[in-house]
Amino acid sequence: MTIDTDRTTAPAVPSRLLKSPARTDEGRGSSPEVRKVVEEVIADIRTRGDEAVREYSERFDKYSPDTFLLSDEKLQEIMARVPQQVIDDITFVQEQVRVMAQKQLESLSDFEIETLPGVLLGQKNVPVEAAGAYIPGGKYPLLASAHMTIITAKVAGVERVAACTPLIQGEVPDATVAAMHLAGADEIYLLGGIQAVAAMAIGTETIRPVNMLAGPGNAFVAEAKRQLFGEVGIDLFAGPTEVLIVADEHADPFIVAVDLLSQTEHGPDSPAVLITTSEDLGRQVIDHIEAILPDMPTRDFAEPAWRDWGAVHVVQSLDDAYALADQYAYEHVQILTEEPRTALEKMHNYGALFLGEGTCVSYGDKVIGTNHVLPTRGAARYTGGLWVGKYLRTVTYQEVVNTESSAFFGELCGRAARVERFEGHARSGDVRAAKYRRTGLSWSGHTFGQ
Repeated sequence: MTIDTDRTTAPAVPSRLLKSPARTDEGRGSSPEVRKVVEEVIADIRTRGDEAVREYSERFDKYSPDTFLLSDEKLQEIMARVPQQVIDDITFVQEQVRVMAQKQLESLSDFEIETLPGVLLGQKNVPVEAAGAYIPGGKYPLLASAHMTIITAKVAGVERVAACTPLIQGEVPDATVAAMHLAGADEIYLLGGIQAVAAMAIGTETIRPVNMLAGPGNAFVAEAKRQLFGEVGIDLFAGPTEVLIVADEHADPFIVAVDLLSQTEHGPDSPAVLITTSEDLGRQVIDHIEAILPDMPTRDFAEPAWRDWGAVHVVQSLDDAYALADQYAYEHVQILTEEPRTALEKMHNYGALFLGEGTCVSYGDKVIGTNHVLPTRGAARYTGGLWVGKYLRTVTYQEVVNTESSAFFGELCGRAARVERFEGHARSGDVRAAKYRRTGLSWSGHTFGQ
């Protein structure tokens, strides 16, 4: 089998494929057409601001109001339309996300140390001033993305969070707007696509720019974030949702099948991979999937995803399974084995682990409290997912209040800088050595420290 050559080479771990993907990920990414469209839209918005944003919203979403910003009055109208049970569920789930984010924040600490007499070195975690949260719409509302992006930013201490979401089939997504409002968004815009991301990053006459963008989206949104990266920060470079399940002979094949399919409904290019030590289980899973798919309401996405990107590997041992899973480095890795917590020690490359039959990726996506914005396309080899720390800048400071220590570092700096032939740097050290040691020093006709 060939895995995405953009992400990894073919697995070195020997396995037998019961199901091979019909397609590989080679060359997968933004097409030249997508890149060109995004580039043109961003350039136009830079030039024409709100006028361009309104035109693109009309072209792509058939929506061009006088203002995209929801007023307090309009927000209250929308909130009143949302059933109380939905509000209660949103509130509960958001509290789970908030608790997790708060614990992450508590794991970070500012500090100040004295390395030599009067030499103070410190570190501070400072939130970005403004963040933009993109909450996708398209075919389905994604309330959970509001929880993950907005609450996490607010817990980090971001002062201003601007959030955008598009209409869904011409209708205001009431529940999504409610989730954005309850999460603490300071500004909510009914705006989607490239124009939303670009407006937040660049700024227009009516939308102030942000320092960072977060949130998932389609290929155009992902490409817009890629092109704007550097001008603003972003959470992650996004790709299609991925799920990988490691299962032994003790796993329930029906649950494995259901859990694999749960992620394929994200899109027709969402890979779903099973790695198992049991050939019998692998074959049962395939049979269950083929039986479930015909009646699945989201079959239009799930069926091509499984047909084109699904795979089932049979390996000799669980160690082989963990090693092969590390080769994939998928965002969601579910462990359905007799001792699932072993994966915490054995595995290295994943966005999030889901341990045991009692949990599933869908919990992480929707309700349990961990963040669902996770690395794809092998990025789990070098980064984790969205968390409080993404909205923080870890900065340092230093102060030397002891003159003898400053003189010592001045002399050291002079010597070190001249080895590198940085005379200007050396002189910054020299003047302090001379002033605080009172030994005298001269260059370029100037005398110091007399």
